[in-house]
Amino acid sequence: MIQPPATLGLLGGGQLGRYFVQAAQAMGYSVWVLDPDPDSPAGRLATRHLCQAFDDTAALEALAGECAVITTEFENIPRAALDWLDARVRLYPGPRALAVAQDRLEEKAFLGEMGVAVAPWQAVLAGAVPELRTGAGGLAFPAILKTARLGYDGKGQVRLDTPDALPAAHAELGQVDCVLESRVELERELSVLIARTAEGATESFPVAENAHRDGILHLTQVPARVGDAVCTQATAIAREVVDQLDYQGVLAVEFFLTSDGELLVNEIAPRPHNSGHYSLDACTVSQFEQQVRAVCGLGLAPARLTTPVAMVNLLGDLWPAGGTPGWQDVLADGRARLHLYGKAVARPGRKMGHISVLGRPGQADASAVVASAEDLWHGLARAVEEGVA
Repeated sequence: MIQPPATLGLLGGGQLGRYFVQAAQAMGYSVWVLDPDPDSPAGRLATRHLCQAFDDTAALEALAGECAVITTEFENIPRAALDWLDARVRLYPGPRALAVAQDRLEEKAFLGEMGVAVAPWQAVLAGAVPELRTGAGGLAFPAILKTARLGYDGKGQVRLDTPDALPAAHAELGQVDCVLESRVELERELSVLIARTAEGATESFPVAENAHRDGILHLTQVPARVGDAVCTQATAIAREVVDQLDYQGVLAVEFFLTSDGELLVNEIAPRPHNSGHYSLDACTVSQFEQQVRAVCGLGLAPARLTTPVAMVNLLGDLWPAGGTPGWQDVLADGRARLHLYGKAVARPGRKMGHISVLGRPGQADASAVVASAEDLWHGLARAVEEGVA
């Protein structure tokens, strides 16, 4: 068990890291952040911000020498840096889990070995366009070509309506290693956050239902509009994933629930997740405090939903040119919680914050708070359209 006032290390300085820093400091820990951005949201709050590249030798040596454990805020850390740290200090999650999540080909192979259902797919490797497997048990179109590495929030993806479009799509993505997946008919998109300690204790959060726009998460609602059987199956798969990876920390598993009721794993994220932000205001523990608990070997807290909740993302598109949004409607709603990430520059598609809207005691579902969250979001969007700050 790593107890306060120990120093924890964090690779990555975005908003997920910012919340980790806040949770750890509230519990009495110090946190050192390694991130090359001088204005990183987590770095600005950290006890010390090492503003260097993730593979900077001096920075890695400083982290290894000072920190009792090091964790990650995102998965795309150079493998050589992860291996170097893992040989010298507790690194949770470890290099294997991060390597699986860094590469869609590795991830698909891992899930296949587990026997977990995924959408029909095949590899499209750099420098070669293979013959497509179509028909029974193979790919169907439309499909999506995704880069194997570094794709997120809809980036690194091209939709293909026909097989003939593959060569041009592969060229558009730089002819790097890719995964080609059939699009499936969806009823819901779901996610499960789960924490696991090095000793194998686990605690899962309630199943979340997600809606995306242009490949970026727009809204999460909890409880999800699915039955107990789907929730039980999704949670069991998430637990099997962390056990197979011998995982330490918080991990998200994203799912597709198809129109015929099949549950497919879309991808895994070895860290807290945007769809888990609702836990900050509507659970007995946040995903970020749970991450601290998991990597430090503390007892995992029960992750129970206290109220129905809807979380809506605030992207840079909602920021007026040269100004900031007017938050009066959000702040006037006593059941709304505004979270801003401390980012100085707003850009279209950039996650700048989120709003969570909480339900009332006795509400059975999240429908009312979803409507409230959407109303607040549309009010901000209208203000941009009308040029009102």
